[in-house]
Amino acid sequence: MNETAPAPTDSPTALRSLVPEDLLQREPACPFDPAPGLAARRGGGAVQPVDLRNGARAFLVTGFDEARAVLADARFSADRVRYKDATKLSTEEVAQLEAAAGRGEPVRPADVERHDAMFIFMDPPEHTRIRRLLQGQFTVRRMRALEERMTEIATEHLDAMLARGPGADLVPSYALPLPSQMICELLGVDYADRQTFQDNTSVGLNANSSEAERGRALGELYSFLSGLVAHKKARPGDDLLSGLIHESDPPLPDNQLIDISLVLLGAGHETTANMLALGAFALLRNPDQLAAMTTGPDTIDTAVEELLRYLSIIQLGVTRVATETVDVGGTEIPAGATVIIAVPEANRDQRTVDDGDTLDVRRERVPHLAFGHGVHQCIGSQLARVEMTVGFRELFRRIPDLRLAVPPEQVPLRNDMLIFGVHSLPVTWG
Repeated sequence: MNETAPAPTDSPTALRSLVPEDLLQREPACPFDPAPGLAARRGGGAVQPVDLRNGARAFLVTGFDEARAVLADARFSADRVRYKDATKLSTEEVAQLEAAAGRGEPVRPADVERHDAMFIFMDPPEHTRIRRLLQGQFTVRRMRALEERMTEIATEHLDAMLARGPGADLVPSYALPLPSQMICELLGVDYADRQTFQDNTSVGLNANSSEAERGRALGELYSFLSGLVAHKKARPGDDLLSGLIHESDPPLPDNQLIDISLVLLGAGHETTANMLALGAFALLRNPDQLAAMTTGPDTIDTAVEELLRYLSIIQLGVTRVATETVDVGGTEIPAGATVIIAVPEANRDQRTVDDGDTLDVRRERVPHLAFGHGVHQCIGSQLARVEMTVGFRELFRRIPDLRLAVPPEQVPLRNDMLIFGVHSLPVTWG
């Protein structure tokens, strides 16, 4: 449930289509490292200008401290409705903005009254209200029950995988169903309906999907969630969505309940599923690290944090717009400029972490931006940590001789998606 994940209502391919490819495409020979264009910029400053293909100039933030500063600064807006994010503009719109800036016209937000609940693209106080409602549903009781239930879910899927084996594709057999089933239970979604949201979310996040395909997928998701909201209104259960419907004061309208569900359902399975699959791939490629992770119960927690830092699957999807001129790390960001947070590179900033390009599960915990920072920090970070902790622990406990079933270079990477990972991970054992 990472607030940095792209929402289906916003074109998720706009950033990919406008940013130079060498800042996005990871290399098959080193799939766990940031894109080569990011590495090539090292030494060029923690904040650097980058020219987008629509003619706009944005600013790429690769430094860890500078990225945190931007994400914590209210002068950088996440509101994609009221402010002009350069990664969403046509060439003509860029020219119009530049002309306005040349005339000295101040940056003003669009005068739009929002009726949606896409809180990942909101600023306070609108964001604060919805976030507070969600935090009220992520209760201590629910969080305490997560690990036990997650272990049961992992066991069920591992039993099925072992019964069919040896040999499996770890993505559909294990990495995807674990967080999918968990978020279904938290939201009160029938797990039998998982294919509806999994397939449509995948279409929305695929850079090769057409606008028509994305529109159709979004329509199907809204239709599905509209029915779910109606069902929970009539027959509430002990789930997060029922709580939002029946405990919010004043009550949330249906369209906002659908928007919230859309964000939580999509982000709640996509990000963790890719961390589980890519993390397993990284550990199988680094058997010494796998051995170190499985030496005792205390090592798994530090290993999860190191994998979150090292893999950084949220690519370049975090953008903000400066509402006034701001100095960041000695670089002046003009009012109206778009800032792109390069999370994979910021998480390897040598000023923050020694030898950041190396996976070291024994590393003393260092700060990272896998869950974002500031008011938009991931509301489901505890859920994601539990899912990864249990997922990795049970996988390698039950199948200690797990290994890749194909050469590493044949594992298909998700370079066509804004959330990085692998499309499949063929494994075997025995």
